[in-house]
Amino acid sequence: MSTEIKYEIEGRRDRGQMSSYHRKPSFRDMSKGAKSSDIKALKSSHKRNLVDLGDGNYDSRFTIGMEVEKTSLSRGAVKEYALFCGFERDSSCGYEAVTNILPLLPSGKWRNKVYNMMFEAKRVIEDEFSPSDRTCGGHITIAVAGMSGDDLHDAIAKNCGIIFSLFRKRLTNSYCRGNMTMLPSNTSESMMFGGGRYKAVLIKGNCVEFRLPSRFQSVKQMMRRYELMYELLDFSINNPNGSHNSFLKKVAPIVKSMGRAGGDRRQPRHYHGGGREAFLRGGLHGEGAQDLPRRGDGPHLRLPP
Repeated sequence: MSTEIKYEIEGRRDRGQMSSYHRKPSFRDMSKGAKSSDIKALKSSHKRNLVDLGDGNYDSRFTIGMEVEKTSLSRGAVKEYALFCGFERDSSCGYEAVTNILPLLPSGKWRNKVYNMMFEAKRVIEDEFSPSDRTCGGHITIAVAGMSGDDLHDAIAKNCGIIFSLFRKRLTNSYCRGNMTMLPSNTSESMMFGGGRYKAVLIKGNCVEFRLPSRFQSVKQMMRRYELMYELLDFSINNPNGSHNSFLKKVAPIVKSMGRAGGDRRQPRHYHGGGREAFLRGGLHGEGAQDLPRRGDGPHLRLPP
């Protein structure tokens, strides 16, 4: 009997083949079944994000999935990987590799095993081998055990300004600019550029999908985004009354390193501090406004007071 969790391929031929649009194989849930040795070095504050099953097994309370879109794939790269549930053709970019349901974890042995799966798939993820362009996106889906998508959306909304700031160039893209104000799904008033499928942040059942992130270009970039999403959930769920400034300080080292990882903008400013107030209540002007789509008398994001 194994004393630690292992991530291996299944030997399924369909996971290593190119499927037609929305015909990829089903997801594997890889967030379950960790052992005591996988989590023993974690701080107690981080263990609260695990589910102790009482039989020596642990599940991750937080989960994540990512979509890697590419204009072309390296020769021989389309094969089975532990990271991906499969490959499919993408109508907007060309090709897409979709991850399995992954545990979203703090730093430690279990997270390192997730990172190892990313490195094993580098010929798909890295632009050096499988190129992408600006028509490609990097959708990220998150979930929390026991929470509905609506409740999760509401819990994270006040801290999502950093996501809009990092990927503000994508705010002009009609495939991911709907409901920039992150209003509830049953609201139409002030829902900038409407709702529907192409929202910047989309509720999907018990999950929330970020459609705004740009394409994945490197493994290190994927790792940094993974870390940012963990901190977003950990802070928003476990410290719901925490100040936004405290959250920004917590993620600052990750944000700074995202630029060095390639592709992501370094140290975004105009959603920080007063910029966040503009996002929530007033509108964006100056440096941030130039990246927003225009409607009526100019760029504007507004939520009711």
